[in-house]
Amino acid sequence: MKLVVGLGNPGEEYENTRHNTGFMMLDFMLGRKVNWKEANGTKLLYYKDSIGGKPTEYIKPTTFMNNSGIAVAHVKDKHKLNLKDIIVIYDDIDLPIGKMKISFDKSSGGHNGLESIIKKLKSREFVRIRIGISPETPSGKLRKPKGEKDVLKFLLGEYKKSELEILKKLSKKIAEAVEMIFVEGYDKSMSIFNQ
Repeated sequence: MKLVVGLGNPGEEYENTRHNTGFMMLDFMLGRKVNWKEANGTKLLYYKDSIGGKPTEYIKPTTFMNNSGIAVAHVKDKHKLNLKDIIVIYDDIDLPIGKMKISFDKSSGGHNGLESIIKKLKSREFVRIRIGISPETPSGKLRKPKGEKDVLKFLLGEYKKSELEILKKLSKKIAEAVEMIFVEGYDKSMSIFNQ
């Protein structure tokens, strides 16, 4: 059993915000027609499928971002998952929009959702796919907000239509990366997708 987690915040007011990039990426990858189910007594939505012939569960934690670990730990324990069979997809302010980066066994980098997962799993040994959300200058310099207030405003701000198109395009690459991670391992996928 494999697990793909998209991070975001529940509720319509957060739907197209940058901090919901994990949720959005799962929707783009699976198609909007997917019927997400609510698991009884748990704080998550799930969808079952398979990747490379292996049963795979996609989840969206329905707690707020800083409690995402509750749902991830629940599914890990329920299915007795190996940590290396978990991929977490989330927004990264330190990457430009349209870029992705696969990493393994790293710190949370200040991301509250990731911090919650690390605490609940008592480990950092799972795979992450970081999705860039920051604009770039024409010369390729990252234009990210400074100061806690501005960062929060930026994260909870909505994507422009043109940015959503960039993410939609990127979702194909993310889907390929997820499959390669599960079938051939994260080392190989990092060497190919982290160019």
